[in-house]
Amino acid sequence: MFELTPWRPFGELRTLRREMDKLWEEFFGNQQLTSSETAWMPAIDISETKDAIVVRAEVPGMKAEDIEINLTGDILTIKGEKKHESEEKDENFHRIETRYGAFQRVIRVPVTVDSNKIQAKYEKGILKVTLPKREEAKPKQIEVKVE
Repeated sequence: MFELTPWRPFGELRTLRREMDKLWEEFFGNQQLTSSETAWMPAIDISETKDAIVVRAEVPGMKAEDIEINLTGDILTIKGEKKHESEEKDENFHRIETRYGAFQRVIRVPVTVDSNKIQAKYEKGILKVTLPKREEAKPKQIEVKVE
């Protein structure tokens, strides 16, 4: 008897991709291939306390003056450029995994903040932006009365 198997073109593309990856690994050894042109984006963490929204961004090796922070409405923008500074003229690199270049992270702030009290601190490669909530955005405790 004959058994019909449906044709799945995307499955065949995945198989082709795996085979090509395997070919590259065999050719170059077991090292990851990364493009130096890949865009660099700092990792960010966003947390909320009862009084503020806190955004932390990993931007190691940058100078504070190379980072720009803007708040327009409810959109926080963090942008900057991590520059490659090479001192050694006779240095031949075998591998470069550090990412350089311009970046921009755009974050929608979920509550209304007091833009006059925003603070930004940069310490040990971590940028910390504290966006204090306005009074109307803070949670209010409502007392339940017993009658």
